[in-house]
Amino acid sequence: MSGRNNKRNKTIRFLTGVVVVDIIAIIAIIFVFVKFIKPANKDKASGKKDVTATENVSDTSYEAEVSDISTDTQDSTDSFVEETTEVPVFDDPAVAYAEDMLSKMSLHEKVCQMFIITPEAATGYYVVTEAGETSKQALVDYPVCGYIYFAQNLQSIEQTKTMLANVKQYGMDTNGIPFFTSVDEEGGIVARCADKLGTTSFNSMYYYRAEGTETAYNNAYTIASDISGLGFNLDFAPVADTWSNSANTVIGERAYSTDYQEAADLVAAATKGFNDGGVVSCIKHFPGHGDTMEDSHKSAAYIHKPLADLMGEDYLPFKAGIEAGTGMVMVGHLYLSDADITSSEDNYPASLNYKVITGELREKLGYDGVVITDSLAMGAISNYYSSGEAVCLSVKAGADIMLMPADFKSAVDALEQAVESGEISEERIDESVRRILILKYNFLIKD
Repeated sequence: MSGRNNKRNKTIRFLTGVVVVDIIAIIAIIFVFVKFIKPANKDKASGKKDVTATENVSDTSYEAEVSDISTDTQDSTDSFVEETTEVPVFDDPAVAYAEDMLSKMSLHEKVCQMFIITPEAATGYYVVTEAGETSKQALVDYPVCGYIYFAQNLQSIEQTKTMLANVKQYGMDTNGIPFFTSVDEEGGIVARCADKLGTTSFNSMYYYRAEGTETAYNNAYTIASDISGLGFNLDFAPVADTWSNSANTVIGERAYSTDYQEAADLVAAATKGFNDGGVVSCIKHFPGHGDTMEDSHKSAAYIHKPLADLMGEDYLPFKAGIEAGTGMVMVGHLYLSDADITSSEDNYPASLNYKVITGELREKLGYDGVVITDSLAMGAISNYYSSGEAVCLSVKAGADIMLMPADFKSAVDALEQAVESGEISEERIDESVRRILILKYNFLIKD
């Protein structure tokens, strides 16, 4: 009896132990469920990412998740790229400046930047000797590249300094672009400042030829220093024509020499002198006015030479001036007789001629700087073309700045209309304005 009781008691104890273990296991399972599994599922249900779970998923699942994210991001990026333009980076600060300014300019502002005119043309006054509110408003309406001044505008040193300082400030206030204040100051018979204001006086440059390049440099440096002290920053000098025709009177002693190579050496030295003296130099009058009989101020002037002769003769001083760092090249109103340049359908003077400006000056001589025309009010142009026609032809030919059209405002209107109609592309306008802005940065801002 006692044996059966002991056996039953052992069985009861065993079963009790099993129940206790089961109860402990159930409690442990419930604890784990409450502590870990339920919060994780709650996070998933609420849309939150379970970092621990993500780290423990298979590589395939991870790649799939990344792929989905990348796809979503790419779609968003594609949409963003379509709506914006990448801003280019330019290593050359002058180019960066030009591109930045171009991006802010209207067509009217770009077109106006391609003109240098007299202050009279801008204001409508008969003679301008000061820059005040009328000059300021004129630049707001027509923000041109700069003004050219003549003897009539110069009364005294102080008056000239004040006038030029004011107009340069008005130009900057208008569009943030430096303003050219220019003059013809070659020395000798073309010397507005020396004649009216008493700056250093020189004989014509031809008479210094025997003294060599050092004198050519020093003379130019002195002229530039004098006029930059007055406020001028652009001088239409030196003359790069060679006085090869003794009957030529329009150039004559204004030239540095009657010998092409000597003229080249002296012009190169003078170009450096003008630049170093504080003004932008401008060699003139391409392709060479020294062998003509006629005066382009009054009528058409002709060059009776084949292109091969020009390259080995008249072009030499221009090539030397370009290599010396001239700021501009002025193209004259000169007709070339060479059949490669002229034809019955395309018989334009050099200043309006694509074959001369682009073909000869830019391509043959490799010049990519600013090209300016001689005054478009001169008889060689104004007797045969309207201001609008002349300006549009010059731009098509490759010129960047049009100097003194006879009717400035109609010229601006004509050029704008040519762009709007598609006759001239806005990219062609940008090409010229870019050159002008780069020149202004390098000569008027950088230093």
